[in-house]
Amino acid sequence: MQKGQIRVQTENIFPIIKKFLYSEHEIFLRELVSNAVDATQKLKTLSSIGEAKGELGELRIDVSIDAKEKTLTIEDKGVGMTQEEVDKYINQVAFSGAEEFLEKYKDANIIGHFGLGFYSAFMVSDKVEIFTKSFKDEPAVYWSCDGSPEYELYTIDKQERGTKIVLHINDESKEFLETSRIQNILNRFCKFLPVPIFFEDKQVNNTNPIWTKKPAELTAENYQDFYKELYPFGETPLFWIHLNVDYPFNLTGILYFPKIKQSYEIQKDKIQLYSNQVFVTDEVKDIVPEFLMLLHGVIDSPDIPLNVSRSYLQGDPNVKKINAHITKKVADKLDEIFRNDRKSLEEKWESLGLFVKYGMMTDEKFAEKANSFLLMQSADKSRFYTLEEYKLETETLQKNKESKQVILYTTDPVQQDAYVQAAHKKEYKVVLMETIVDSAFINNMEMKWENVTFTRVDSDIADNLIDKQEDTKSVLSNDEETKLKELFTMQLSEVHVKVEVKGLSQDAAPVIATRPEFMRRMKDMANLGGGMSFYGAMPDEVTLTVNGNHPIYQGLLKDSDQNKQEKQVRNLADLALLSQGLLKGNDLTKFISRSVELMQEEKASPIISL
Repeated sequence: MQKGQIRVQTENIFPIIKKFLYSEHEIFLRELVSNAVDATQKLKTLSSIGEAKGELGELRIDVSIDAKEKTLTIEDKGVGMTQEEVDKYINQVAFSGAEEFLEKYKDANIIGHFGLGFYSAFMVSDKVEIFTKSFKDEPAVYWSCDGSPEYELYTIDKQERGTKIVLHINDESKEFLETSRIQNILNRFCKFLPVPIFFEDKQVNNTNPIWTKKPAELTAENYQDFYKELYPFGETPLFWIHLNVDYPFNLTGILYFPKIKQSYEIQKDKIQLYSNQVFVTDEVKDIVPEFLMLLHGVIDSPDIPLNVSRSYLQGDPNVKKINAHITKKVADKLDEIFRNDRKSLEEKWESLGLFVKYGMMTDEKFAEKANSFLLMQSADKSRFYTLEEYKLETETLQKNKESKQVILYTTDPVQQDAYVQAAHKKEYKVVLMETIVDSAFINNMEMKWENVTFTRVDSDIADNLIDKQEDTKSVLSNDEETKLKELFTMQLSEVHVKVEVKGLSQDAAPVIATRPEFMRRMKDMANLGGGMSFYGAMPDEVTLTVNGNHPIYQGLLKDSDQNKQEKQVRNLADLALLSQGLLKGNDLTKFISRSVELMQEEKASPIISL
């Protein structure tokens, strides 16, 4: 029997392993099962080239619990180890057997690259035992260690090839003797490992997930069934992209575009990263572009560099290459759908628009391609425009004095209906911009698109949406216009009001409330950021445009009851403010009370109904 001390630089590495090696103690099971998979894959490789003789038998991994003995066992039927190999790979901490094997057999499908993986067992164990027999014609070996640098190593009588690791679970880690806990860990980390894994006499993994197959072998039903396997309660995805690259890096996987009906349904961190079918993490922000973090699915690449705990990505050119490749694949797929089945893209745009707009703001290369398939839906939802189509159809009517194309938009077609209708009467094209990213998207595109500016339909009266019309005279006299301005001048608690009288068409509203495009945008952005900014602290600005040509003022200005006249004017103003959502609190309460008073008066004016 051999006794000795594990050869490490520090006096006792185990406290370091327990505290710092892994952020989650449950990782130990992934490491040990992954090592068992490595041992099995090594055996397959050696057998295929004639270096392992005899029948392989059923190659599987068994995980079992003995609650009475407080042990957790992981057993494989892989290559096993000789006494020399145990001394080399186990006693010399951080010397990776997988690394050396890869050097010799570069085409082998090996998961583990980290010599410390085995020692994660000591995070949860008072003692760890190894029973192993090599595929070579050499005696079986027993190794044990109680968490100190001391170990035992000697030969034993074991007939079956492979390795059995027995963990004597410590008192602080009793949770790992619970069946449900182990089942959950296996489901999370080992669900798609390439060797059958059994627990409680049931196979717990799918050894051939569809991302390991060729796209030509798969049907739409296969992709949809796999999505259900990943996300049992998810809706059927819009479509998917199959990644399959072997040069200049290895990358496979399936990315799904989920349905997103409401902004609050958006969930990030739904893409799972694997390395040779071993789950690594669902934090893939460096591999997947930020705007595609809204996608679901899996990515598998042995070329993504990971640290010893496999929890965090490390800087490497391959990560940037993979990121760029995924961006290109997504852009190409969307462009393909746009060219071959535009109707399908339009039907899915409610969900897809968010991805596309987010991507155009954050990724220059994606933006270049997306300019051709970005869609803008009309306010009445009757059709979609590409940017070029919108420009072509509005070339004559919607260019301002600076020769910029003016894209008119609405953020709320219900609340802003009157403004949309007014724009339509002038034959302007109005599009919907109502998602949570549209405010930032509009600002971003104005910087990227040449000679294009966005204007919200309620930012000015319809006559001024494209160009400012200063000479729209009303039928009122100067004195009457002055009187109206005086009547409409008011003080509101949180709104700065400006009044102007213009000669609009008779069928236009008697008063129109508008908010300057620039100031409203700044306040909207400030509110999204918490409101603690210069613009966020400023009061709202609103312009009340009084339509001097509206017939209502002919009678109102002649009314001798000044009190009633002031009430009627204030109600007209409040109705306009209400359309902009600017009538709140005490001002809204006064409006309701005043409306009731006017209705109760003996000779109530019909103004209220207008």
